[in-house]
Amino acid sequence: MANPPTHIVPTGPSYSTITAAKAQEPWRENLNMNLMCKECKEDPPNIVEDFSAGDTVCGSCGLVLGDRIVDTRSEWRTFTNDDQNNDDPSRVGDGANPLLNGAQLQTNIAFVGGASAKSRDLSRAQNKATHDKSTQVLLGAYKHIGSLCDGLGVPKNVSDTAKHLFKIVHDENAFRGKSQETVIAGCIFIACRQCKVPRTFREIFDLTKVTKPEIGRVFKHLEKFFAGRNEKMKASIVEAGGVPDPNGSGFNAAVEATTPKDLCLRFCSQLNLSAKCTTLSQDIAIRAETTGDLAGRSPISTAAACIYMASYLAGEARSAKDVSSVAGVSDGTIRNAFKLMLPNKERLVKSEWIADGRADFKRLPAA
Repeated sequence: MANPPTHIVPTGPSYSTITAAKAQEPWRENLNMNLMCKECKEDPPNIVEDFSAGDTVCGSCGLVLGDRIVDTRSEWRTFTNDDQNNDDPSRVGDGANPLLNGAQLQTNIAFVGGASAKSRDLSRAQNKATHDKSTQVLLGAYKHIGSLCDGLGVPKNVSDTAKHLFKIVHDENAFRGKSQETVIAGCIFIACRQCKVPRTFREIFDLTKVTKPEIGRVFKHLEKFFAGRNEKMKASIVEAGGVPDPNGSGFNAAVEATTPKDLCLRFCSQLNLSAKCTTLSQDIAIRAETTGDLAGRSPISTAAACIYMASYLAGEARSAKDVSSVAGVSDGTIRNAFKLMLPNKERLVKSEWIADGRADFKRLPAA
């Protein structure tokens, strides 16, 4: 009688167990996979990366195996052995700051409390070797200019322009007898004018504590300094056979003076006046300058008087005291300027404003 068939039970793990274990393993790149030409099937493959065309090509038969490859090489050629200055470009460090002089990439040896005496000596020696007084002066001035511009509430381009102006003055060793605070105040005043965000002498004085006459004097000196510098630059361009820019080159301090129209926009915003009232005040300021009704008055006094008059015409009355707190002139000055404008109100205000009801002469206060 034949023996019944026997069943062998495997002792190792089942297929489902192996599959579950492989599914739990983290993904790993299969380094055994190689790109091979399907026509030549050479092993090892003869693959050429053509970075100029962005293709991967078989070096034996010329079959294109891939396209749009990324060039990971550097975008320059280096000739370190031929470079006398040993200037080997690399992708290390921040970009150069045009507001500073000399090499800007350097290593600082830190020293903290509790370190050894050798670390302290190394830090001290390194500071002496790399200490640049000129750079430290510029960094301190730039920090001060940034804080002052933040206090004025001006855009960043004003701060950058003021820093560039100060660097030009510092590199030329001009204004040695002037204090740094005075030169900085003058540079900020010029930068505000160049960037079309004018500020008054009083505002600069309140921020820097440099007197208004001193700011005016240094402004005149800076204006003359930059004008002479630009003339020298144009002369050197002509001597080299070039053609200077007719619009002017470099930083020229001879910009247009602040007009009452420029000040009206900012003062009206601080007084929370509407766009209609702001436009009306600017229009009155332009006409007052054209007709000469307020000839001899400062732009601040003219702007304040125009805003005072426009606020009543538009039905958004602001007292002379309110306007004076924003403009920085006395309320008596505003009233005196308004008295000069009142007899010529028909000439200062467009007839369209009266015709469509946006302005009304009956709202004006008595002189």
